Amino acid sequence: MSKHITIDPLTRIEGHLSVSTEAEKVSSHSDAPLRVTKAMCEGEMFRGFEKIMEGRDPLDAQQITQRICGVCPISHATASIRAQEMAYGITPNKNGRIIQNLVLAANYLQSHIIHFYHLSALDFVDITSVLQYKGKDKILRDLKAWVERSLASKEIFPAAPFLPRYEVPYIQDEQINWELVSHYVQALDMRRICHEMGAVFGAKLPHSTSLVPGGCTQVPTIERVLSYVSRLKKVSSFVDDVYIPDLIRVAQEFPQYWAIGKGYTNMLSYGVFPLDDKGNKLIGEGVLCDGTWQQLDQEMINEQVKYSWFSSPTGKHPFQGEVNPAPRKSGAYSWIKAPRYRGMPMEVGPLSRVMVNYNAPGDPWIKKEVDSVLEPLGIPVEKMVSVIGRHLARGLEGKWIVQQAFKWLEEIEIDAPPARDFDIPGTAAGYGLTEAPRGALGHWLTLDNHKVKKYQCVVPTTWNCSPRDDNGQPGPIEKALEGVIVDDPAQPIEVARIVRSYDPCLACAVH
Repeated sequence: MSKHITIDPLTRIEGHLSVSTEAEKVSSHSDAPLRVTKAMCEGEMFRGFEKIMEGRDPLDAQQITQRICGVCPISHATASIRAQEMAYGITPNKNGRIIQNLVLAANYLQSHIIHFYHLSALDFVDITSVLQYKGKDKILRDLKAWVERSLASKEIFPAAPFLPRYEVPYIQDEQINWELVSHYVQALDMRRICHEMGAVFGAKLPHSTSLVPGGCTQVPTIERVLSYVSRLKKVSSFVDDVYIPDLIRVAQEFPQYWAIGKGYTNMLSYGVFPLDDKGNKLIGEGVLCDGTWQQLDQEMINEQVKYSWFSSPTGKHPFQGEVNPAPRKSGAYSWIKAPRYRGMPMEVGPLSRVMVNYNAPGDPWIKKEVDSVLEPLGIPVEKMVSVIGRHLARGLEGKWIVQQAFKWLEEIEIDAPPARDFDIPGTAAGYGLTEAPRGALGHWLTLDNHKVKKYQCVVPTTWNCSPRDDNGQPGPIEKALEGVIVDDPAQPIEVARIVRSYDPCLACAVH
């Protein structure tokens, strides 16, 4: 007999997600664990940003679409700007390209840091071990006192977000737990520093006011460059000396999660961080299907809605897509559409970027970087498609972005123009493909009479958290949950760890 396991809501993610599964016992024993046979991800709200955009001045787009998400707004600004640049027939000048990259880099770093420490680490770290702490570290002593006071208050949600929690196996080594809890608090400062770093050129974060088609409104002065550099050095030390070592510690403490949460091996990357005007990017674009690298063809993208609460035509490319909400639609179970590439579900995100570029033609530099980390651990690259692999990919990407940001700061032309001039055509169309921290992000824009006629977004969590498509194929997260063993259906930590490894952002997915 099937048993239903539901997590509603799944906490420590961005937005509102319900995950329901059907599971069966792995044996006839009464206390046998359960194996998930089917999973369904439900995006629980509708927002309508694409409808909001219709009829507006296109220069509103990079501002309004940033409000889709407070964690990855710069990615939405970037995608919107790329779509406008294509429609206007321009590219950023050198300073504009570099500054756009630097603001996006800062946003990436804060997003990766918050995902591991503040959203996912508590799936692995035993926070209650801090109650046994007797050392001198001020952070841990203050945190211990706070947890003790919170527990004594007898509130419904004591010491949130640390408690309540599932009572399941966590890291056993108290020293490792104490260090990771201390780093959780340090990561709060790092996130603030990343925001400050982005605001140096972005004017403000989380929602920048300076990014525009063709570049940025902030002239790069020596003071701004030095301000960014001073913060980048702090973030660099944290990534190298704290973040990546902590990821490896978790991998060593939970080696079974190299084999859990695989899902599809189809991967898609739009590429991100342009290095010049010739299409070269720090992290390249491409598609990985059945282990074979392919060139990306954005015309092969469509969105299917059989199981989504929309009456819009199904299977349409984003340029032809529509947003017609139908909350009472029979058979539907999510406000998220089902994007597909050549009819296939695709995982997107840091892991996809790593795997696509690892398998790219030639001798990609990412392959050497990944091998240098995996070989000492004795882990083959195939194991990267897992819960641990997704976390590790974020950390490695953070390291690469920091290294490249230092180079961009050396290339910037002080006091030179930060943007290129342009005119808005009466009728035009364009699309902007970039990578948000969580994965492939595309904006499609059509202009008529100098105004937005149609605007469509296909965001990372639309791909990863999609419901079933017209052919009944589950979305990537739904697929990754199939086959997972749940030891205690009342405390399905295995399900939570898999879903959080994708860093879902439901605010984006239900835009």
